[in-house]
Amino acid sequence: MPERRSTFREYLEALLIAAIFLGFTNSFVVKTFYIPSASMEDTLLIGDHLFVNRFIFGPASSLERTLLPSRGVARGDVVIFKSPERPSVDMVKRCVGLPGDTIEVVDKDLYINGTWVEDSSYAAHRDSQVLPGTFRRRDNFGPYTVPPDAYFCLGDNRDHSYDSRFWGTVPAHYVKGRAFLVYWSFGGETPDGNWPGWGEKVRQLGRTVAGFVTRTRWRRTLHLVR
Repeated sequence: MPERRSTFREYLEALLIAAIFLGFTNSFVVKTFYIPSASMEDTLLIGDHLFVNRFIFGPASSLERTLLPSRGVARGDVVIFKSPERPSVDMVKRCVGLPGDTIEVVDKDLYINGTWVEDSSYAAHRDSQVLPGTFRRRDNFGPYTVPPDAYFCLGDNRDHSYDSRFWGTVPAHYVKGRAFLVYWSFGGETPDGNWPGWGEKVRQLGRTVAGFVTRTRWRRTLHLVR
C-alpha cells in the first residue's frame, strides 16, 4: 500500500506548482503593472494595479499564434511599453497613431490623417489655456507622420501627460502588451519605481496593509480598461 503523503507536503507541492505557474504567466502571458502617475486619468488612476495581456500583440512562435488570439496594435489600445528615453522604465499610454498615420494637434484637438477625432469619452483637458511658445507641442503639434514600426501614444490626461508629443514615437519592439483589467486599486501610497531600501520598503508594506480595507477603491476591482 503506497505511503500516504503528509498534509504539509501536499500543501507545499501545491504552493510550488502555483508559484511556477504564476511565474510563467507573469513572464509570458499576463504581466502586472501599477499606475504611478496621473497622465492617464480618468481612464486609469494613480494606484490602479493592472493585468497586462502580453500575448495579444504577437506570440513568439507559430504554434502560439495558432493557439492564442493575437492581433496588431490598434488605435485606441491602452498599451504598456518601455520608455524610449529610459528603456528600464515601463510606461502606459493610449496608442492614437499607427505607422504611416499623420498626427496633428490643433488647439488641443486631435486630428489623424486630416480627420478630427472625437475622443471626449476618454481624453480630458483640465487646463482651458492654450499654451504658446516653449509649451506649444502640448496644445499644437505637427503635422507629423508616424514612421514604420512605431506608434504615436498620448496620455488621456492630455494637459498633464509627457508623451509622444515630447519624446517621439514608441518603437514597435518596445511594446509589452495591452492593459485590460484593474485587479486592485489602492488610494494610498504608491511606489514610484525607485528602490527605497529595505527599511522604507517594510514601512511602505506596513502602511499598505493597515490601509488595505479603507483605502482600496473597491468599485474599480475587475474594471475593464477601455
